[in-house]
Amino acid sequence: MTSPVTTTIEGAVGIIELNRPEKFNCLSLEVHELIDKARAAFEANPEVRALLIRSTGKHFCTGADLAEVKGSLKDTEALDHFIGSGMDVLMRLEASPLPIIVAVQGLCLAGGLELALAADVCFASKSAKFGDQHAQFGLIPGWGGSQRLARLVGLRRALDLMFSARWLTAEDAVAMGLVNYLVADEELQERALDYAKTLAKRSRDGLAAMKRLARSGIELPLADAMDLERGAVVRHLQGTNTAEGLDAFENRRTPNFN
Repeated sequence: MTSPVTTTIEGAVGIIELNRPEKFNCLSLEVHELIDKARAAFEANPEVRALLIRSTGKHFCTGADLAEVKGSLKDTEALDHFIGSGMDVLMRLEASPLPIIVAVQGLCLAGGLELALAADVCFASKSAKFGDQHAQFGLIPGWGGSQRLARLVGLRRALDLMFSARWLTAEDAVAMGLVNYLVADEELQERALDYAKTLAKRSRDGLAAMKRLARSGIELPLADAMDLERGAVVRHLQGTNTAEGLDAFENRRTPNFN
């Protein structure tokens, strides 16, 4: 039986691929667990320095596996496990020390949007569509969508997207700040992987520190966030990767981080 999530390593890039094209790569409890297992394995592998999430088929992900949701509606414990497990998986993904890149083609809706929001950098094909459809069917986001979306695009834009359940074109998603890079459909996977490979050449410790500071500091008053950065940079500058980077700069060579 084909796994609904596959993993590979290309160079120093770990790749997690949703592999349920016949179900539009919808997210089940098993899919979330496999994503989490793959993330943990890549983090434990010192040779992996970046992580790319992508999907097979026409669409990136159209949301939760509604058959699984419906099967849990009368079982409060099972329903809480389904929602809580997905939320925990995305929180661990967001907090990963690895830079997380997501490549979106086709539809990225509801739970699929929530998965993309947990990544650090988003690539999208020109034909991609983004949206939160929960309100259309009397539902609400359950995997952090109401929180991450507002933090990323602002409260009023987030409420509009959630209330209206409208779809954004890829161009609109770029303008709103949901997407970093807009590329031709046929170039999506190559461009996203090339970007991940570029990040994989950086200091793993350095990128992890940047990510931790940005994600932690954004919730703090500026003075507290500056103190956080001050302590982190003093510690970081005394590390071996800093010595390697400075030596490479002085000798006009490419650094070799380990």
